[in-house]
Amino acid sequence: MLFTITVFLLAGLAKGVLGLGLPTVAMALLTLRMMPAEAAALMLVPSLATNLWQIGPLRELAPLARRLAPLLAASAIATLASASILAADRSTWPMLLLGGCLAAYGVLGLVRWRPRVSPRHEAPWSIAVGAVTGLATGATGVFVVPVVAWLHAIDLGKDRLVQALALSFTVSTLALAVGLASRDALAPADLARSLLMLPAAFAGMAIGRALRDRLDERRFRTLFLAALVVLGAQLVGRSLVNG
Repeated sequence: MLFTITVFLLAGLAKGVLGLGLPTVAMALLTLRMMPAEAAALMLVPSLATNLWQIGPLRELAPLARRLAPLLAASAIATLASASILAADRSTWPMLLLGGCLAAYGVLGLVRWRPRVSPRHEAPWSIAVGAVTGLATGATGVFVVPVVAWLHAIDLGKDRLVQALALSFTVSTLALAVGLASRDALAPADLARSLLMLPAAFAGMAIGRALRDRLDERRFRTLFLAALVVLGAQLVGRSLVNG
């Protein structure tokens, strides 16, 4: 319990400083002590609640949701289809894929990869990006690759970008919950334990927001991404050894 509370404090702190990262940090650290499916179940309620917190203003939500509808629909469908990978507790595949996703996200962030997409190509590419993001979500419980890079690429503006990330993560969290529950990998007791992590997550966010003006955000982001690369590589290595 102390370990998981500490994890969600750290995950909330990252989200408070950067505006994202709670499920990514939670999955990266929790899987040091438990299987990915168990970690994903613990992450669900804090992820959903903190993203709903950031999803406003509601007057801007409808047009943004219409623009992102192909992305969100493809992501949800692919998550539901691939959740059996994460639900397979005895398999090393979820851990291996999770490590790969964490390392890839960290490397892409460190090199500041920002693709550019013309408006006329946005809809078809949104479906492809949503599908890949959903497959990664269902297999690993992490829903940042490649959707974060994609949302940066379509020039939403700072405020709409934060809202779009929250909307995408909310849809992914709900789809993952349904996918795990449909495969008997999410029980009411799991949701109760996840709910217990909510105070720690919000406390971490409050601390992160208080520290935001005192920290060098660029340096913090660099350390955050580098840590994800190290944790991802460690998970990949452990999976290969145990597999």
